Amino acid sequence: MLTPRENMMEVIKGGNPDRFVKQYEALEILLSSPYHLQYPIMPEKPGDDPVKCGWGYYNAWPAGTPGAFPMHDPEHLVCPDITKWREYVKAPDINYTEADWKTCQEEAAKVDRKEKFVAAFVAPGIFEMCHYLCEIQNTLINFYEEPEAMHELIEYITDWELKYAEQICKYMKPDAIFHHDDWGTQRSTFLSVDMFREFYLEPYKKVYNYYHEHGIELIIHHNDSYSATLVPSMIEMGIDVWQGCMSVNDLPSLVKEYGKDITFMGGIDNGIVDKADWSQEIIAKETDQLCRDCGKLYFIPCTSHGLSFSTFPEVYPAVDKEIDKMSKEMFG
Repeated sequence: MLTPRENMMEVIKGGNPDRFVKQYEALEILLSSPYHLQYPIMPEKPGDDPVKCGWGYYNAWPAGTPGAFPMHDPEHLVCPDITKWREYVKAPDINYTEADWKTCQEEAAKVDRKEKFVAAFVAPGIFEMCHYLCEIQNTLINFYEEPEAMHELIEYITDWELKYAEQICKYMKPDAIFHHDDWGTQRSTFLSVDMFREFYLEPYKKVYNYYHEHGIELIIHHNDSYSATLVPSMIEMGIDVWQGCMSVNDLPSLVKEYGKDITFMGGIDNGIVDKADWSQEIIAKETDQLCRDCGKLYFIPCTSHGLSFSTFPEVYPAVDKEIDKMSKEMFG
């Protein structure tokens, strides 16, 4: 029997997996970098007080909501005027030493790398950072009205990401990067393909090429939205696994067309299965035929959520159970 890591690589390479990859089972995503220890990503749980993150924005997680989001009222908005972004936006200092990385190194050392990939977690991504700092509607308008300033801000964020990538590769030495950046809604991408490529293709190529050139085996990009039209760009960027791909993307067709170049990890939408009235029957409806249609290669059945948990705690293991059932059906 293959280890979870070996099995995941067989799926990605189009080899001979002996079962479906069960969501995040092959990934050990570490959240203990000195940056994460210094700056919170979001409140620990819904209803907790908002937290100030490394770039100066505040993340709030109201009770009864599935995730955190930045506060963009006048008191908390970091960059109200993109033309003056240099006055408002200050990247956090990440000149950490090896001693600062000790906790993360110790956690990584506990992982059996024959069993799992050690994965570094990076969030928010380059697009999300823009609207975390500037607010989403302002940001989308800025692409049209102030493209030069947007290019400058994106370059600034990218340079910081490259510095952080250098730290990760030097001190943590992970096998994979789990990078978070949502690029659309359930209906469409936030930007047209041409505009997306104009602003984000080259910055992401720089970041992801750096990781690949410094020994990172897998780039796993989380983006739980409709983004089927961006798949060729994802491949060009160097993404190995698109995690969070929702069912609205027609995954069977994408696997058939692009599977040899990128693996699709998702298809089980949290908005459908991860709710108060969840049931195993609902999960089966969303999982079983999806596995049959997408097949054994280049596809990892997974909830669209961007880490290995669910809003309703029982849902994640219930999805695992359903994937086990489909492995027995399709792999024997």
